[in-house]
Amino acid sequence: MKRGFYTILAAQFFSALADNVLLFAAIALLQQVNAPSWHTPLLQESFIISYIILAPFVGAFADSLPKGQVMFISNSIKLAGCFSMLFGINPLIAYGLVGFGAAAYSPAKYGILTEFLPPEKLVLANSWMEGLTVAAIVLGAVVGGILINPSIADVMLQWWDVPFIETGIDTAPELAISIVAALYILASLFNLYIPRLPIDHKPISNDPVFLVKEFAHCFKLLWKDPLGQVSLAVTTLFWGTGATLRLLVLTWAGIALHYNIGQAAQLTGWVAIGIAIGAVLAARYVKIEHAVNVLPIGISMGVVVLLMPLVHSPLIAVLLLISIGAMGGFFVVPMNALLQHRGHLLMGAGSSIAVQNFNENLSIFAMLALYAAMEKLNFGMNTIIIVFGVLLSGIMAALYKKHRHDQDNETI
Repeated sequence: MKRGFYTILAAQFFSALADNVLLFAAIALLQQVNAPSWHTPLLQESFIISYIILAPFVGAFADSLPKGQVMFISNSIKLAGCFSMLFGINPLIAYGLVGFGAAAYSPAKYGILTEFLPPEKLVLANSWMEGLTVAAIVLGAVVGGILINPSIADVMLQWWDVPFIETGIDTAPELAISIVAALYILASLFNLYIPRLPIDHKPISNDPVFLVKEFAHCFKLLWKDPLGQVSLAVTTLFWGTGATLRLLVLTWAGIALHYNIGQAAQLTGWVAIGIAIGAVLAARYVKIEHAVNVLPIGISMGVVVLLMPLVHSPLIAVLLLISIGAMGGFFVVPMNALLQHRGHLLMGAGSSIAVQNFNENLSIFAMLALYAAMEKLNFGMNTIIIVFGVLLSGIMAALYKKHRHDQDNETI
């Protein structure tokens, strides 16, 4: 790999680490003000709504400038959202601003891989990217869980204030948010050293109406492409259920294992460790031309999710969550690489990633809305878990069956 690739990875790692610590800090802020439980999925919805609304524009934005510059600008927006939360803005609004920056950041961080590396290295590059992102999720869960733990935060807060200077940081969530701000600044510094590449597929117009029409064209193009269709459908489903499962684990751990919010936050890191393991195995054993062969693993992942209500042992819980993550990493990394490759060939890296983000975050939005609705209607946690496990396995099985059917028709 080229040296610049590792600079990209470092920038992504610290930005993702900040994103993940901030999520737990924001959840702790909601709990601090006794917000209803259904506000937790609503918090995540406020983050991802920008991915949906801005989808026609962020791809063109990512393709119109050097992608390192796009990542720097996007990180600055995240930093502004972080500071607004620290200064007392409602967490739902402030986290939404962070999501605005993340929506602009995503097409650039993935799109630069297709411009910087040849196709045969994309699965490996995605494994590195997903592995470092997962490492950030793991560390973010651990650090976030530690920082929002009142007993630990109280000790840190005793030496946080500079003598004769009142920082205004008096609670565990505020302490976590201030550290997140420093991480965003560090990520921005790495952004400045990302190699400047020639602009590929620069948009021919910045007119909003044109961009919406162009996005609609790219949307149809990717969904009509046989390989693009299956990879887009699979990644869309995975991230929708994955984002919801992350929040489910927080509540499930409290009920099944009697964990507090800090312990539950750290437990989510085991899923991320599993994803890292799956990503490494995928890079080792799956070639991009055989990516669709991993679909049955996705069906199995949904079946394993159905076992969660039966678990009450911390050790078994950890092993189960690692298994779920490993299966997810093994099938989503090749699908992601295949989707990036097809998108780059059909329309340009930034635009294809924007279409991908639109679909994935629409799925996340819908599934989080379903989760919030079931919480508001007082559904039992075991019932909610079973609903999402059945959805994942059922839809994944239908996609696999359709792909096999399309393949059979092509050979006739």
